[in-house]
Amino acid sequence: MIDFLKRFKTLLVVLSILSVVIITLFYFVLKPAKSLPIYTPSMVNPELVDTTIQHIANEHFISDFSFTNQNGKTITQKDYEGKIYVADFFFTTCPSICPIMADNMVWLQDQIKDNPEIMLLSHSVTPDIDSVPVLKAYAKRKGVIDAKWNLVTGDKKDIYYIARKSYLAVKTGKPEEMYDMVHTENFVLIDKKRRVRGFYDGTKREEVEKLLEDIKYLSEKE
Repeated sequence: MIDFLKRFKTLLVVLSILSVVIITLFYFVLKPAKSLPIYTPSMVNPELVDTTIQHIANEHFISDFSFTNQNGKTITQKDYEGKIYVADFFFTTCPSICPIMADNMVWLQDQIKDNPEIMLLSHSVTPDIDSVPVLKAYAKRKGVIDAKWNLVTGDKKDIYYIARKSYLAVKTGKPEEMYDMVHTENFVLIDKKRRVRGFYDGTKREEVEKLLEDIKYLSEKE
């Protein structure tokens, strides 16, 4: 009788282990593979997209651009060619969400600083105020690594158009102020083919941590 009970207990242990193994195998087999959407204008909140492209539901790419960074250097799409990058829109005098976003972008910079495939790009929405010297002073305060992160200024109209026609990320200002923009918290993930792959709340660390995971995913896939 004792031998029988021992054998029965052994059988239960073996069956329990097998059950765990089987359940684990089913989990990995049935678990959907990770993927990231490729965003088009029709997929995004219309408030963040220029009316001329809101209907587009097929391929969408970041347009060519030319801005000036914190060092007075002209930055174009060529500087981001073959790179995965994160773009956002800010202004140096913003007292509300910008400091939080900047801190989270600094954190992100620290995570990707050793990966040559990843870069950051921040556009000023008040380029008339954020001159090169102003951006340079701001970059120094935040510990910006010039090789990884460009803070850019330029023609207000050009920044307006790229924000709404390319990055699909910024609301407009008042109708009478055609090229004024309402700053948003969006961090936008762009892949090596200049496609929008994700939007993240730059004021929330957990969102930025998710962004980092998605960057790693793209880096492995591309």
